[in-house]
Amino acid sequence: MVIILNIATRARTDFIDITQKVNEAVKDSKMTEGVCYVFIPHTTASITINENADPDVFFDIKKELEKIVPFDDKYQHTEGNSAAHIKASIIGSSESVLVENGKLLLGTWQGIFLCEFDGPRQRKVFVKII
Repeated sequence: MVIILNIATRARTDFIDITQKVNEAVKDSKMTEGVCYVFIPHTTASITINENADPDVFFDIKKELEKIVPFDDKYQHTEGNSAAHIKASIIGSSESVLVENGKLLLGTWQGIFLCEFDGPRQRKVFVKII
């Protein structure tokens, strides 16, 4: 069964900690061991695992991504969101996390994040535990 998380992003570039929602999906699945797959079906947003203790980490990530992929750089794609497509490709559309004793096996400082690059928008995140 695929669990769908509906997430509202707040800005053009936004990093939203969805760890708790994914943990709830694991708990609701009643699976005690396996793998949790987290996938975003959008081409201008991504999923990553990174530090969830210090918000400055995502400030720094946003700043560096903007340096290497500026919003306006005379792109060919006429929709105006090429930078978002490129950033989403760099970060990636999925993560997998082991599940043991009904809990995600994340490191002490790790969290699962939806990375928005073309917001604000309503996004879907698919979670599957097998």
